[in-house]
Amino acid sequence: MDDHLPRAAGAGPRSRAAAGPAPHTTANTTATATATATATANAGPPDLNQLRTFLAVYRLGSFTAAARRLGLSQSTVTAQVRALERRHGRELFERRARGAAALPAADELAARVAEPLDRLAGAAERRPSAEPVHLAGPAELLGALLLPALAPLVADGVRLRVSTGLTDPLLAELRSGRHDVVVSTRRPTGRALTAVPLADEEFVLVAAPGWAAHRALAHPAHRARAKDPAGPADLADPTDLAGPTDPTDLADALPRLPLVSYAEDLPIVRRYWRHVFGRRLHALAAVTVPDLRAVRAAVAAGAGWSVLPEYLCRDALASGALVPLLRPADPPINTVYLVHRPEAAANPHLAAVRERLLAAARHW
Repeated sequence: MDDHLPRAAGAGPRSRAAAGPAPHTTANTTATATATATATANAGPPDLNQLRTFLAVYRLGSFTAAARRLGLSQSTVTAQVRALERRHGRELFERRARGAAALPAADELAARVAEPLDRLAGAAERRPSAEPVHLAGPAELLGALLLPALAPLVADGVRLRVSTGLTDPLLAELRSGRHDVVVSTRRPTGRALTAVPLADEEFVLVAAPGWAAHRALAHPAHRARAKDPAGPADLADPTDLAGPTDPTDLADALPRLPLVSYAEDLPIVRRYWRHVFGRRLHALAAVTVPDLRAVRAAVAAGAGWSVLPEYLCRDALASGALVPLLRPADPPINTVYLVHRPEAAANPHLAAVRERLLAAARHW
């Protein structure tokens, strides 16, 4: 090779042996090798883009086809493969007129990286599962109506995180982002939240069957029966006629009897009194328990009377465990709302939950 190097001006021919080694050649070679090894050791992990490009070329057998598959320019594919070859210190492909033939070094590298890269690509392309939908509302509504309606969605993969509580705190938490959707017993004020009517809950004045026989609540015919035991036999069952025929008599009698209420201020019962009887209620609760299901259980056991949502005591009324003390033509109702923040939700399952609840509510 030295014969092809230009000679210095005026220098005569000299044998390689006579010339001897160039000064510092051995030292320079050793230093270069050490520097190369150090650079390789400090190069860090291989570039994943280079490995992906290499694998595409390896599998397709063509730089051009790999560029099309990856959406890159052919020059970028070539540059990345060359960078990988420099890193490994050997050629990976034999460039041919029609494609690229893998060399043994490429076979070895592909065997090491193909499976991990395929798993990584699968994880990146797989659609991540949606986040849980955070739903909140009154415990009674959630348990009796909402969660049964959402059961088919849960079976299909929707995840729920359910919280219970009073309306005002839940709406405040919805504004702050703690919940995705709240079932509210009133329409929220302002424009920070979007509210859609979900259903109307009807209220029923109820007691245990034995309470219909109470002297204070007895139908006038029963009171006459009590004074005259020889009266008509068809009135022997005190549940045949439930309560006074005159609502005024009922409104006068009930406040003197034990009342089971959701809260000390009697919110549901007071509303019923104003709507049905047109007067204020003056009564003290015998039992207060902040769970309408517990109110229902206490009333069915004979602890007193109360006013409950019809959906909550529907089965008990059908079975006779509870009886209505009055069936007004215009019972009081309360509209329940489905409330959420107005911005579009990134979680696709949130829309599914809202749509399912609105559809189910038509049959409540």
